Amino acid sequence: MVDGKNSSQETDDISAIKIKDVVKIYKLYDRPRDRVKEALGFGRKQTHQLHYALNGVSLNIRRGETVGIIGTNGSGKSTILKIITGVLNPTAGEVRVNGRISALLELGAGFNMEYNGIENVYLNGTMMGFSDKEIGEKLPGILEFADIGPYVNQPVKTYSSGMFVRLAFAVAINIEPEILIVDEALSVGDVFFQAKCYHKFEEFKKNGKTIVFVSHDLSAVSKYCDRVFLLDRGILLGEGTPKEMIDTYKRVLVGQYEPADKREHADFLEDVRLRQTENAQGDAAGINPEALEYGTGQAEILEYYLTDDRDVRTTAVIKGSVFTLHMKVKFHAHVPGPIFAFTIKNAMGTEITGTNSMIEKACLESGEPEQVKEITFTQKMSLQGGEYLLSLGVTGYNVDTFEVYHRLYDALNITVVSDKNTVGYYDMNSEVKVTDVTGQ
Repeated sequence: MVDGKNSSQETDDISAIKIKDVVKIYKLYDRPRDRVKEALGFGRKQTHQLHYALNGVSLNIRRGETVGIIGTNGSGKSTILKIITGVLNPTAGEVRVNGRISALLELGAGFNMEYNGIENVYLNGTMMGFSDKEIGEKLPGILEFADIGPYVNQPVKTYSSGMFVRLAFAVAINIEPEILIVDEALSVGDVFFQAKCYHKFEEFKKNGKTIVFVSHDLSAVSKYCDRVFLLDRGILLGEGTPKEMIDTYKRVLVGQYEPADKREHADFLEDVRLRQTENAQGDAAGINPEALEYGTGQAEILEYYLTDDRDVRTTAVIKGSVFTLHMKVKFHAHVPGPIFAFTIKNAMGTEITGTNSMIEKACLESGEPEQVKEITFTQKMSLQGGEYLLSLGVTGYNVDTFEVYHRLYDALNITVVSDKNTVGYYDMNSEVKVTDVTGQ
């Protein structure tokens, strides 16, 4: 018993945010007058339905972590951030926060539209417990980061959304928070401001600050987060590395996600069929035997490989050379206008590039049962030298519904061989010319 208590105490000591079995319920009414009637106690008939915005969610965020929360619209992401920051109270459950929080939620939160920018800086600082003197000392840094010029003296109701988020983020990061919470707001700013903010994220990480942010920018989630939580319709589906959770999230988006307990009891024969690619190619160099795969089964990727500019099978491609991706796909049902696709990711799971047959305006004919198609993508390798992961897919539209027939994530390792790496992910292949114009 003593050891158990000590272990729990140690967990609390290193936790910035601890949430246990949190539930948030809203009452939904068909008509506004039903809400009034129920509030006044008129009538015995229940006129509301219960909506679980969060249903038994538990998570633990350690100090110094950068954590992402992802999920579809309506999954409860913003709700849980509002509960963490105290904007909302949970219906049930426990929330513990250790440290000063600074939050950037939806535009307008914590601002008085009639006040000008400077007045709102003081308003927010006061609500966070700072004196006017302390806010005054921080004001130059806030204004410098916001960089909205003379507009800071105008009422914020006249601001554009970009100016608004600049000021709000500048306030949030300059009040010396131990925990920074950001909810999608950065997507409003221009690309220069976003880069500035993400640079600040890196600075916060180096200083051991805790960051929690909600974003639909999966590349940013993959790059900056240590862990990711995935929510769907108020339920925590899982937590793990950015790569693991982003791959699962993509399954949720196309309706192909099944909880682990259901997957254990899935049809064994269907599972064997989906593993045919692994069995056929498991000994091939570069093939990932644990590639994530799923789909409706109406089409199946039977084979996939790369060839170099000499038409030799390989997983190593020389930078600057031409290579070809080959796919062999068998159809098990009528598929109108199948779309064949590939993406290339780095080891962190960030998607670097990719394309599909619809974008390239190629091969838009239907697939028929038992028909086998061979698809090739030929291109020049411009990525920097290093290790990459190739993902493949066969998708399409059934009337207006997007269908995933077969997907293979991280199916093949590609090694790019290079004796000249430039900055970033790929090479611009610049031609450099230097001319001596002395005396001209």
